[in-house]
Amino acid sequence: MTRCYIGLGSNLEDPRQQVSQALTELAQLAHCQLIAASSIYRSDPVGPPGQPDYINAVACLDTELEAHSLLDQLQAIEQAHDRVRKIHWGPRTLDLDLLLYGNQTISTERLTVPHAFMAERSFVLWPLAEIAPATVLPDGRALEQLLSKCPMGTLQRIPV
Repeated sequence: MTRCYIGLGSNLEDPRQQVSQALTELAQLAHCQLIAASSIYRSDPVGPPGQPDYINAVACLDTELEAHSLLDQLQAIEQAHDRVRKIHWGPRTLDLDLLLYGNQTISTERLTVPHAFMAERSFVLWPLAEIAPATVLPDGRALEQLLSKCPMGTLQRIPV
């Protein structure tokens, strides 16, 4: 089993429900076990202006799938949520990003792990810290160190 972390985000078609449903679907993935999920957070959009705010969370999975097979499963869940890729960093019904896959560094045409922008995104780091505060990236950087350089800013934890 490999421990991995998935970033979830949505800003279209009832984003909170999209993220909640995706967490349920992650828990049902074959050869995977959902270990933990962060609280739900509200974040400002990244990318083109005029987008609605995002709802974000981070999930921890243990998986028997290799990284690209897991990516295939994540993209299938996105498709089931009618994910349309029109604009880079544009609005979306659901975004599932493989943030960390064990202690591996992966760089292929389809997949970069650790996720290329996770170290600078409060909506990834703060939910990750909630469920795995002792996380150390494959390059040796501790999550605590990354958090000190990435304040919460306008990120808001949403009460249940």
